Amino acid sequence: MKQLLNTLFVLTPETYLTLNGENIVVLNGEETVGRYPLHLFESIQYFGYKGASPALMGACTKRGVGLNFFSPSGRFLAGVHGESKGNVLLRKKQYALSENEADCHFIAKYFIVGKLYNSRWVLERATRDYEMRLDVEKLKGVSAHLAEIIQMASESTNLDSLRGLEGEAATRYFSVLDDLILQNKEDFYFRERSRRPPLDNFNAILSFVYTLLARDCANALEGVGLDAYVGFLHKDRPGRTSLALDLIEELRSVLCDRFALSLVNNRVLQGKHFQRSENGAVLLEDEGRKALLNAWQTRKKETLIHPFLKEKVSWGLVPHVQALLLARYIRGDLDAYPPFLWK
Repeated sequence: MKQLLNTLFVLTPETYLTLNGENIVVLNGEETVGRYPLHLFESIQYFGYKGASPALMGACTKRGVGLNFFSPSGRFLAGVHGESKGNVLLRKKQYALSENEADCHFIAKYFIVGKLYNSRWVLERATRDYEMRLDVEKLKGVSAHLAEIIQMASESTNLDSLRGLEGEAATRYFSVLDDLILQNKEDFYFRERSRRPPLDNFNAILSFVYTLLARDCANALEGVGLDAYVGFLHKDRPGRTSLALDLIEELRSVLCDRFALSLVNNRVLQGKHFQRSENGAVLLEDEGRKALLNAWQTRKKETLIHPFLKEKVSWGLVPHVQALLLARYIRGDLDAYPPFLWK
């Protein structure tokens, strides 16, 4: 269990939630493993398969406490919400902000600053950890340029200029990503980002992991009551979870890119795990997908100190925390959205 931002996260899949008086009781079989006053929370995020008692669901509905159910892997399943604190007002505010160019820019600016900051620190961390195996001067030069773009992005005045700066930074960052691939360069290299379809093994890993994180972000947004399909940086498109794509921006390099590099540099994935189709697309085979998914679930359980909350959380909870912070900004509880800034 973890308490963050007036939210109770229940992360042990085999637990069952029930009500005793005015308390949430967390049971593991017959054993009580947690007891929390219900009035302390705005929402409960349950990751498991046993569920909650009707009494607790009724109490949450009556008191306006959101109770959201996720699979153990993080897929949003359902939510119980009371009349007084439903999602209607939050989503109406989200929709209103999404229709205003200045509001979209103000929010998107923090997504992009977070993205550029984390991309820079991926490079800085690499120069520290692998100083003898990398061209440190080359990476430091790109890092310095990213620092300049961060400043320009924070001072940008509209979405078009912000997107232009983001594109320039991405080009600079991707120009040295191949340098961070330290093993099996015959099978793994990075020349440029290819998406639909991925045209080499490393791009295939990136596309797969980005999809996993986008799904996790969409689930997190739905869990806090936001519409994952209505974004601020990525505009509306049928079938596209635009707000999830907004949220993933600040996490791509620090979570996905570093994870992809670790799979290659630690030889978790090898050339035999990929296949090339007739149209040139490169995809992971079943054995490779299984190895990647197992490693992804392990990575999500690793912990860090959240840079804004200053609390220990797992990597798997980071999208949920950021979604909560975004919802708080949209409600007016925060003056600005605090992006995830890793170091």
